[in-house]
Amino acid sequence: MDPSPHSLDNPIWTALVTEQAHLGLRDALACRYHPDVAPFAAMESESREAWLALGRLLPAGQQVALLSSDPVKPPAALRAQPVGLIHQMVATRRDTRAPDDPDIVTLGPADAQDMLELALKTKPGPFCKRTHEMGRYIGIRAQGRLIAMAGERMHPAGHVEISAVCVDDAWRGQGLAGRLMKRLAGGIWLRGESPFLHVLGSNLNAIALYERLGFALRQRLSLTLIGHAEQGANPP
Repeated sequence: MDPSPHSLDNPIWTALVTEQAHLGLRDALACRYHPDVAPFAAMESESREAWLALGRLLPAGQQVALLSSDPVKPPAALRAQPVGLIHQMVATRRDTRAPDDPDIVTLGPADAQDMLELALKTKPGPFCKRTHEMGRYIGIRAQGRLIAMAGERMHPAGHVEISAVCVDDAWRGQGLAGRLMKRLAGGIWLRGESPFLHVLGSNLNAIALYERLGFALRQRLSLTLIGHAEQGANPP
């Protein structure tokens, strides 16, 4: 059973008003991560005042990504570009064991460039130059080169998102992603929190892996890019 059934309904908002407030910008109605941390933003509600507050946090030329239960309808000053349907999945098997795996190493600031390069190559989702500051990141190296990683991204109170799960193409099919996820999930459970994740609904291979690891669908969310209207965020 989900111990906090409402904290994941608006996970970006919950994270930025609790555990990750130091990584974002906010006012009473809207918030966003610093642009070099993550591209995500959220609002307390979809009132006109909240949309205007979000617009004030959004410099000209920038876009942010929103997760919402229904397609969003911003005011005329902002434009929406739908990206796709996201599956929010939660761990259903509580397992506090963090398997001993000598190949897995903790990644830190000294590894930031290697992490960014692997993310750019494998495209696991948004990964910025300071994303590694959002939580614990771990990886596997071969001959000194980072070939796989996974980490903790959003941190709404009581929950920790597993994200940036990626493996170099030359090393896929060897179970590296599963090993990393088991290590992260075990550590999250051990801290008294619950693992969850987000994945594009079209990524069937990833969804199948997550289901084998004990994750189950909690809700479907719309992923939308928001920019100022003069940017022409909407496709023609």
